[in-house]
Amino acid sequence: MTEPLVTLDQLTVAFDGRPIVDRVSLTLHRGDIITVIGPNGAGKTTLIKAILGIQKVTSGSVTLADRLTVGYVPQHLNLETTLPLSVQRFMSLSGRSLQECQAALDKTGVGHLMGASIHHLSGGERQRLLLARALARKPDFLVLDEPAQGVDINGQAALYDLIRQLRDDLHCGVIMISHDLHLVMAATDKVICLNQHVCCSGYPADISHDPAFIETFGQPVADSLAVYHHHHNHHHDLHGDVVDAERHHDHKECGHAHH
Repeated sequence: MTEPLVTLDQLTVAFDGRPIVDRVSLTLHRGDIITVIGPNGAGKTTLIKAILGIQKVTSGSVTLADRLTVGYVPQHLNLETTLPLSVQRFMSLSGRSLQECQAALDKTGVGHLMGASIHHLSGGERQRLLLARALARKPDFLVLDEPAQGVDINGQAALYDLIRQLRDDLHCGVIMISHDLHLVMAATDKVICLNQHVCCSGYPADISHDPAFIETFGQPVADSLAVYHHHHNHHHDLHGDVVDAERHHDHKECGHAHH
């Protein structure tokens, strides 16, 4: 086994004596995609910030591999709407050359937008831009906080496909936070369910059966995920309906709706 990129050992972050992240341990290697899920207020973004060194750790430890290059995609990008800012200028802030910036945009499928205003991008284009800025660093480790936020459901599936492809191309490790439970179950190697502490963790096909997962998200969600993971060879719209009429038989077989 190669040296871990990231090791957390009993990591705890507390505010005013109250643990927001409580004794979390995990190990991530090159090629891993680990997705952190959990209810609002579970400490997911705090955990990410502690890994990045943005948030002070109360106890426990974060150990990063030597000379680790990190690419980070934050949950929100707050920009002053009256400030003119082109995609090219935004990418140049990464400190990379124009050629490197163009190559990163090409990798995420938005290379044609180099001259566009960042304020005129769709939600999906903006997320791909943020991903391109992280990729320009040629990261060993990608940290993605809700990477599909503001993207429609078809765009979400495409974005998760892209993340898997980038993992393969860069041979990097990926940790991401996601609320898109159905989609992410098919896009990740390991799931960690966080509710301050790690309630459960494991392979996507197994975790929906875990009592702690059911307690956190409810039986209907657990049931739909268990079925979805084994029958995800078709696409649904926002209401759970199959969009490809030729797959209607599969829809009957699945018999569920998204939540």
